[in-house]
Amino acid sequence: MTQKIDAGAKLAVPGSKMGGRWHGMHYAWIIAAVTFLTLLTTAGIRSTPGILIVPLEHEFGWSRATISVAVSVNLLLYGLMGPFAAAFFDKIGARRTMAIALCLLAAGVGATTFMTKPWHMILIWGVVVGCGAGMTAFSLSATVVNRWFRKSQGTVMGVLTASAATGQLLFLPLLASLSHHHGWRTAALSIACAALVVLPLVLFFMRNYPSSVGLRPYGESNSEPQNVVAAAAPSATNPFRTALMGLQRGLRSRDFWLLAGSFFICGASTNGLIGTHLIPACVDHGIPEVRAAGLMAVMGILDLIGTTFSGWLSDRYNSRYLLCWYYGLRGLSLLGLPFALSGPEWGLSAFAIFYGLDWVATVPPTVRLTADAFGRENVGVMFGWIFASHQIGAALAATFAGTVRTYLGDYIIAFLLSGTICLLAAGLVLRINKSRQPELVDELGVVPQQG
Repeated sequence: MTQKIDAGAKLAVPGSKMGGRWHGMHYAWIIAAVTFLTLLTTAGIRSTPGILIVPLEHEFGWSRATISVAVSVNLLLYGLMGPFAAAFFDKIGARRTMAIALCLLAAGVGATTFMTKPWHMILIWGVVVGCGAGMTAFSLSATVVNRWFRKSQGTVMGVLTASAATGQLLFLPLLASLSHHHGWRTAALSIACAALVVLPLVLFFMRNYPSSVGLRPYGESNSEPQNVVAAAAPSATNPFRTALMGLQRGLRSRDFWLLAGSFFICGASTNGLIGTHLIPACVDHGIPEVRAAGLMAVMGILDLIGTTFSGWLSDRYNSRYLLCWYYGLRGLSLLGLPFALSGPEWGLSAFAIFYGLDWVATVPPTVRLTADAFGRENVGVMFGWIFASHQIGAALAATFAGTVRTYLGDYIIAFLLSGTICLLAAGLVLRINKSRQPELVDELGVVPQQG
């Protein structure tokens, strides 16, 4: 159901005098900027466990395996919330959903300063922070890009995806320094305040659709009269039913299983393993925590470059071949990590460069393949489920690596196994959208496009 609005009418665009534009700039770029800042802050919060593991071990005597359980719950819920969040974007709007998420994150991270038992960490960090972070997962990026952009979708998706690296770049060294000099509680409170700083920007600037400000998506041709723009009405469908319908559709699709399986491996080899355990692994090898956090920040800079470039490439080249290269190179870098940690200093720097450029470069081509397989209208929910598999892989890898470290004394087995399955993923992705026939229109209402 749609309604029509006059594009020349006075619209609620802060600071605008040009009917849906920000001083001549298409408002899609303002939306992208606000989304980037939100994802950047969420990424900073999600990177915090890497600097908390060692301080929590020292203060409470908790084992690394015990702490990893809370991190795994966080990672799991971060992924599982994605498809439901995408449905809520349709039901109550992206702005309200993002605002709720930031409030949950600020409250949850702040509450961690009061925890004294392992179950406190599982409840607060695992459940509350995990749900808050999941409401601003990559499904938000996919939804914003597909609603607001017709041109340069891959490039914009690459930049938004790179916010994870930029958040790490900005927050990790600062948080590590605060934790080292003032205690981990000060670091936690600082990152909670960052979420509260972003909240007013979301409330003031964020809009749900281009039609809300009298515009078409950026890059879409003006095929209709200039004074008439269709405004999307909120979905009347229950968001939980919408999300579950998407899962039902995906389970019947071979492409969904290939996308979800390869993204499972992606999560296991990034957030679950490196994002959670690289800093503790460095400490095990005599590398100070602050220096290790600096290494992660360097990887963040490189990932910002690599993921943005990956988005640009996905606008121009076959996404299956891009993913094959990305997973293959990541696998080789992980196979070499044990030798980099125990070898000369330049070895770890080489790993940071090689792995950093590839960290989340997989996201833009995966989103494009998802849109090709299931239609642009469904990309938020469908990619939400694919991303859920990413986080299931991350959660299992975080627990597995922590358990390996606790009982074997090092991470070698975890690193080598992760590198091996990445090489497996490099072969799987070549089969995505390879020989698919048109499907019948299902309950989501879209006939998938040909790949």
